[in-house]
Amino acid sequence: MIRSILLIEDDPRDAELASMALEKFKMLKKLDHVVDGVEAIDYLTRSGRYSNRSNQVPDVVILDLKLPRLDGLEVLKRVRNTPELKGVPFVAFTSSNFDADIQQAYDLGVNSYVVKPHNFKAYIAALADIGHVYGSLNEVPAGRGLARPAIHRDSNEKDRTGPVVH
Repeated sequence: MIRSILLIEDDPRDAELASMALEKFKMLKKLDHVVDGVEAIDYLTRSGRYSNRSNQVPDVVILDLKLPRLDGLEVLKRVRNTPELKGVPFVAFTSSNFDADIQQAYDLGVNSYVVKPHNFKAYIAALADIGHVYGSLNEVPAGRGLARPAIHRDSNEKDRTGPVVH
């Protein structure tokens, strides 16, 4: 069973379907959801409104690539350049089936790339498969993710409260 999943998804319908699928198959204890790349970075680094979040990193991150404010590929780039977060499994779960997006995601360190099915049953099954692989089959190093990681931000990015973050 997965202790926690971070879902980075801007479409509320897709987020609801993901939650339903993972809960239906009793694959996790906790699902956290953020809606854009900046919020994902805040969550993963425990900064901004997530500064009091537990110091445990998610067991797996399910990442849409097409996100507002900071896209999923940029999130991957920053996370994979952060030593404390390198071991966190990332699954791209996205509507893009473009070879360039797939190649770039793997170049940036995604662990799996799954194109979102258009059929409801296939969509639910794909998420159940992700949950099964990362909840039952995948092994991660013990004790990873307990430090507060620092990720570089561009000076023009704003956090949810509005000020520029450096």
